[in-house]
Amino acid sequence: MAVKRSTAKKKKPAKVAKPKKAAAKKKSQAKKKKATKPAKKAKKASLVKKAKASVKKAPEKKAAPAKKAVVKEKVVAPKPERVKEPKIVIPTAPPVLVYPDDNLVKARVRTILVSQPKPENEKSPYLELARRSNVKIDFRHFIKVEGMTTKEFRTQRINLTEHNAVILTSRNAIDHFFRICGEMRYNVPETTKYFCLNEATAYYLQKYIQYRKRKIFFGNGSIADLAEALRKNKEENFLLPVADVHREEKIIDILDLLKLNYKKAIIYRTVSADLSDFNGKLDYDVVVFFTPAGIRSLFRNFPNFKQGDLRIAAFGAATAREVRAHGLRLDIAAPNPQTPSMTMALENYIREVNRR
Repeated sequence: MAVKRSTAKKKKPAKVAKPKKAAAKKKSQAKKKKATKPAKKAKKASLVKKAKASVKKAPEKKAAPAKKAVVKEKVVAPKPERVKEPKIVIPTAPPVLVYPDDNLVKARVRTILVSQPKPENEKSPYLELARRSNVKIDFRHFIKVEGMTTKEFRTQRINLTEHNAVILTSRNAIDHFFRICGEMRYNVPETTKYFCLNEATAYYLQKYIQYRKRKIFFGNGSIADLAEALRKNKEENFLLPVADVHREEKIIDILDLLKLNYKKAIIYRTVSADLSDFNGKLDYDVVVFFTPAGIRSLFRNFPNFKQGDLRIAAFGAATAREVRAHGLRLDIAAPNPQTPSMTMALENYIREVNRR
């Protein structure tokens, strides 16, 4: 027999009602909380009022007078007064002016021989003069430099180890100073100080030393520029390398004025150059000289020299004196107010005689 399924829906279980006592408890607790909140606020407000009142009623305490701090006086030793050294006043002699002779030759100038080495820089004032004046300028050194031998140097009784400062006036002085040191097996200490007349001479030291690791001072071409640096190093022993015929009289005068310990060392000499390739004749309109040694070299190479129409130019008073001492005519001269440089003196003379 087939069993019939019942189509009646199952009834959900009825919710159990919560007891009334629990609900009543919750309501009573909520009422208590609401009641306690304003009470707490009231208590806080009353406490704040009481605190303010107590602050107002409390007598103000007077601040105790501050005790003065006892400062111990420090005993300061008096500083020694600095003695200011007087400024160096170097007497400057007025420059000796040189003027040409009156009996001048007015012939046209086409060629000039300058008794100096050919300039390495194309911007040389002599090369610019040649372009402007349309003249030919040659260069030939009438003198050359020879180093003194170690035997000749020892006769001066100079101990290189006693000198920790060197005054260098030219590249020749630098070359022959280090040559002598090398030949005498003397290693120049790194602490040696160098005083150079100009910046170019100072930079030339790089050929022999590490420039950045040495104490090097230089001026603007005059020993007067180094006077202050020399005075600040007056405790040093100075060495002054020079030629046999030198022009360092001004330097020596200033070293004496500063009362420095120094020695003059002759390490090279100037001698006449060999001019035999001229075949005993100077085929030039003008020859320019800068030193008395150049004039002496002229007569050593040309014993029977006669000036004739050859114009002679001289720079400096000593050179002019040597020209006249040999019975020569001085046609072009410098320095003087009209022509402070030799190139200016040459240009003025060329402009005058070539105008015709």
